[in-house]
Amino acid sequence: MQFQKYGSQKCHYSTSNTIIHVLNLKVIGLISLVCIVFCAISYTMMYTTTISRRLGGGVLVRKSKDFTTNNSWIFTESNKTHNIKSHRNSVDIISTTLKPEKADGIHGVDIRILCWIMTCPNNLHIFAIHVKNTWGKRCDILLFMSSKPDKDFPAIGLRTQEGHNHLTDKSMQAWRHVFEHYRDKADWFFKADDDTYVIVENLKYLLKDYNTSEPIFFGQHFVKPDTKQSFNTGGPGYVLSKEALIKLGTRGNNIEECKQDGEFEDVDVSKCLLKFGVKIGNTLDEQHRTRFHHLTIDKYLFGTYPSWYYEYNTKTLSKGPDSMSDYVISFHYVKPELMHIIDFFIYHLKLYNIHSS
Repeated sequence: MQFQKYGSQKCHYSTSNTIIHVLNLKVIGLISLVCIVFCAISYTMMYTTTISRRLGGGVLVRKSKDFTTNNSWIFTESNKTHNIKSHRNSVDIISTTLKPEKADGIHGVDIRILCWIMTCPNNLHIFAIHVKNTWGKRCDILLFMSSKPDKDFPAIGLRTQEGHNHLTDKSMQAWRHVFEHYRDKADWFFKADDDTYVIVENLKYLLKDYNTSEPIFFGQHFVKPDTKQSFNTGGPGYVLSKEALIKLGTRGNNIEECKQDGEFEDVDVSKCLLKFGVKIGNTLDEQHRTRFHHLTIDKYLFGTYPSWYYEYNTKTLSKGPDSMSDYVISFHYVKPELMHIIDFFIYHLKLYNIHSS
């Protein structure tokens, strides 16, 4: 569901407003950097990407899949040695400075995720390009869904109308395209906006214990206060199992069962899936902390939530780093420059004095 107050770069915005928005990115990026530094130090994510990928057939596809195990690390500081337990699982991410002391996690996990990004022609080279150059590279298949085709980017043209009032039409047609052309090429199918940042490794970590033949979908669970309708909000992204995709693809074009156009695509798609017996999966961690986040990271760090957020949320809100899971999956309303800042702190930053064998 899109909320006007925080909608920064949706496709129904005018080009002039978008240009003005981009001119302010440097100031916003500097402010956001403080939040990211604080969060990055808390999580101490130290990885270097070794992803191999190719571009073919208008789709970004990663060749290799390697899911690392849970590890214990050795941390030395002031002549003291500490054992640090790390439960982070990563796909195609190998640290060049950290060596595991012991590996005792799950082996051979092989999860294929297709990511499709809702965008529009005006946003391709202003916002979508930054998804493509950061977290999108870690999806097994990456698609950009627009109203018009763009062979150079590439983007798939759905021949839909642009505008906030036609998001459901674009989403339903995008899901139909994924079902018709890609249902046998991935196990899970993830939708996100062009201002969403996703940690794909943590998404795979969430999904590893679930069967893709089960009718289920995951995201940030909201409830509309007026109708009490449950749904997974679209901003931070939501992911469908293959069985959920099949149900949506085979029955979703029935106008008596599913709304075909409208303003709130996440509500409409969720309502449709629930009619077909698809369950909303729990995405809170063992400490009941959140993985998917509809707002920017600073809202969760400092507790500056808008009033409507309390009405839609299904859990008691808290603030600070401990309010979010160690395995955070996504944030919404992420500015382009901030995407690269987050990418740097997660995948390139290393901490000095970490023991290396």
